[in-house]
Amino acid sequence: MLAIRGLRKSFGGRTVLDGFDLRTEAGEFVALLGPNGSGKSTALRCAVGLETPDGGSVDVDGTAAMVFQKIHLVGRRNALDNVCSGALGRLPLHRSFFFPHQIREEAMQCLDRVGLADRALDRCARLSGGQQQRVAIARALCQRANVILADEPVSALDPQAAVQVMELLVDLASAGLAVVAVLHQPELAQKYAHRIVEMRTAVAA
Repeated sequence: MLAIRGLRKSFGGRTVLDGFDLRTEAGEFVALLGPNGSGKSTALRCAVGLETPDGGSVDVDGTAAMVFQKIHLVGRRNALDNVCSGALGRLPLHRSFFFPHQIREEAMQCLDRVGLADRALDRCARLSGGQQQRVAIARALCQRANVILADEPVSALDPQAAVQVMELLVDLASAGLAVVAVLHQPELAQKYAHRIVEMRTAVAA
């Protein structure tokens, strides 16, 4: 569950979020739509702790993980190692260069969940854009997240890959995760999301 109440955020005197509220339950897939500058990405970044809001509150029942438009995988490393990196936050520093067997097993399960267990040892640079995005989602799962925040996860993908990623996000919600995705394609939001939240550009004070 994710509960955002009265979120406010400004950058350089420009108001981006002004009293934004959002509640997402486990098992729900919510799409955020709206024009550029309406604060969609900022809301997710505040929710996951990448930005500090000026006001309001964010409550997460469990752990939230972010999936980005720019996928931020290490291209020279294989898919399995990239997914293992999702566990870094719970490993001691001296174990951060060599992932223990139990982490690698968990990462393999995450890759299997996104349909890429057979590509575990492939370098990420050799994977397609859609496959890379699914690896990024598997990495979020390896953080043991029960809230997935996806910032334009399909905007850089071809239509077939976009459908695969959207279907994966729906499946994750059906499995009990809370999923919030920023989208710029209303037709995808209408087809796949359980609920659509439309955001508008905040009026500067």
